[in-house]
Amino acid sequence: MQTPKSNPLYDIIILGASGFTGKYVVKEALKFLNTPSSPLKTLALAGRSHEKLTKTLRWAAHPISPTPDVSVIIADTTDPPSLLSLCNQTKLLLNCVGPYRIHGDPVVSACASSGCDYLDITGEPEFMEKMEAKYHEKAVETGSLIVSACGFDSIPAEMGVMFNTRQWEAPAVPNHVTAYVSLESDRNIVGNFATYESAVLGVANMDKLQEFRRSRPRKPRPVIPGPRPLPHTGPMIEYQDEIGLRAVKLPSADAVIVRRTLVTLMENPSGLPGMNESPEHTEKREAYWSSVKPAHFGIKIASKTLLGIYRIIGVGIFIGLLSRMSFGRWLLLKFPSFFSLGWFRKTGPSEEEVRSSSFKMWFVGNGFSDCSLASKTNSKPDMQIITRVMGPEIGYVTTPISLIQCAFVVLSQRENLPKGGVYTPGIVFGPDLQEGLQENGVSFDIVSKTALRGPTAA
Repeated sequence: MQTPKSNPLYDIIILGASGFTGKYVVKEALKFLNTPSSPLKTLALAGRSHEKLTKTLRWAAHPISPTPDVSVIIADTTDPPSLLSLCNQTKLLLNCVGPYRIHGDPVVSACASSGCDYLDITGEPEFMEKMEAKYHEKAVETGSLIVSACGFDSIPAEMGVMFNTRQWEAPAVPNHVTAYVSLESDRNIVGNFATYESAVLGVANMDKLQEFRRSRPRKPRPVIPGPRPLPHTGPMIEYQDEIGLRAVKLPSADAVIVRRTLVTLMENPSGLPGMNESPEHTEKREAYWSSVKPAHFGIKIASKTLLGIYRIIGVGIFIGLLSRMSFGRWLLLKFPSFFSLGWFRKTGPSEEEVRSSSFKMWFVGNGFSDCSLASKTNSKPDMQIITRVMGPEIGYVTTPISLIQCAFVVLSQRENLPKGGVYTPGIVFGPDLQEGLQENGVSFDIVSKTALRGPTAA
């Protein structure tokens, strides 16, 4: 087994730095490089092409001159020795090379073997669950902290649902929280092709994911006060009048990630203790997790107009029908702009499109004003709390903000975090992350607290 150097050369290495999302991660990181209050003092970029990496650095640093002192390292996910070399040169590796089901395993393997910490921005449940099954024990042994989904998938959802449930002051308790994601733009909303490719491959491999889950030991469900919400039996398109949006169910990693965090919390009610935790952080961690309450969680994608909803449904039908066949997948990936109705293209969005876009994520929580009501026969929620998370464009601005803020928690709070293991971001960063997000453009607000006169659909 290799072990990392006692004094790594770099605080962070960004792997896949010249990719569509990677270059924006570099841009975000450079804002903090060697600034007085930042833990980031040394940085390197890694990828297959020296020319592309140096071009990315110049682009990300503009208009700063001269270009910041950032190293460029050649590495490839198909070359394990190059990945181990990266791990031995850094405290923390940020992996921006997707789709992760194709490129991610060798990177996680190198980090787990070497003891290097690892973060990524995947939203692929199959990859994340397989990495936990395959590398958790090794990572615990070597002290490698491995955390996936540190971008828009699934930081706003995790931090948002925890923010909502913390507003339920005893004796009130939540029963279920539904998130409604609304993407907004003055121009076109254009997504990253790698995100689209991951979605296509995810649907194509859904049967394999279900088979894998069946092969794993079943974990107990969190105990949630009140009855389990019934499946939605009304129209496919829901009108959520409290927030003025129409919505349809969104197949997303967010619900899976939140559920995994709640399961870990059930097994560790005070959260995960740090490897050499300060008494102050122990008190902060225990206070935070005692205020987070379990709730059923679902997520929907929302639009102000019916036309927007029909467009979402259309893209879902294309991916659902065609991704199960090899020729259909070829069509989807060959002509992404056509089959996504313009939402994804191989060239990605322009800088103007990125600047003009934003998101709102509404968390509608329904529960009981008194926990004693939850145990009564035919009990129905009598209280509602709505909170909201808002931020800039999801793929190229909010994702880099989220990833870099997670990275800064690792760099500045490493002794207060678990020694090692494969975890979800919420259970690792929950007590420490919200403040950093708020300081960098991702806001958290309480919208309303109201009494309900009758039953509310999930």
